[in-house]
Amino acid sequence: MNILPTKIPEVVLLRPDLWMDDRGKFWESYRKDVFAKLGIDVTFVQENQSTSHQGVLRGLHYQLGRPQAKLVRVLQGEVFDVAVDIRSGSPTFGQWVGEFLSDANRRQMFIPIGFAHGFLTLTETAEFLYKCSDFYAPKEERGLRWNSPDVGIRWPAIKGNPILAERDAAYPSLGEIKAHDLPLL
Repeated sequence: MNILPTKIPEVVLLRPDLWMDDRGKFWESYRKDVFAKLGIDVTFVQENQSTSHQGVLRGLHYQLGRPQAKLVRVLQGEVFDVAVDIRSGSPTFGQWVGEFLSDANRRQMFIPIGFAHGFLTLTETAEFLYKCSDFYAPKEERGLRWNSPDVGIRWPAIKGNPILAERDAAYPSLGEIKAHDLPLL
């Protein structure tokens, strides 16, 4: 497993070692002991998968009372995946990391607790898989508007506006989120 740093040290890209022969390819996408040696000592309790069409933007989501670290990857297609540091008191508060994840590059992104997360589908469809360190709790769900001007995410160009869920379109900008709705460092 290769670890690739990002501009926010707690958010990391991972690329598994690949074994190829005349039968095809093999790689370990997750192994708890290897991840722990890399500094990602998290127990994942839930795994989710979504299929999205080109231009769909999901996010930016986070949970407060039951915060989740996430390990995300793409099984088919390509997305632009984003994590935003929303931890009050963090030296990187309001900063974001964006990475292209695809079935071709096999990259995964680890997003620690205290970050809002979302992704934009770039191919006709994309199968997105993510492990979570806590269970989904609808009452704890919060969000950050995808185009929050005080964050300034540079999303890749797509034709027209992104396709959003109503709740995602209604989320506040970072500056509009009340302090009690932000995680602490």
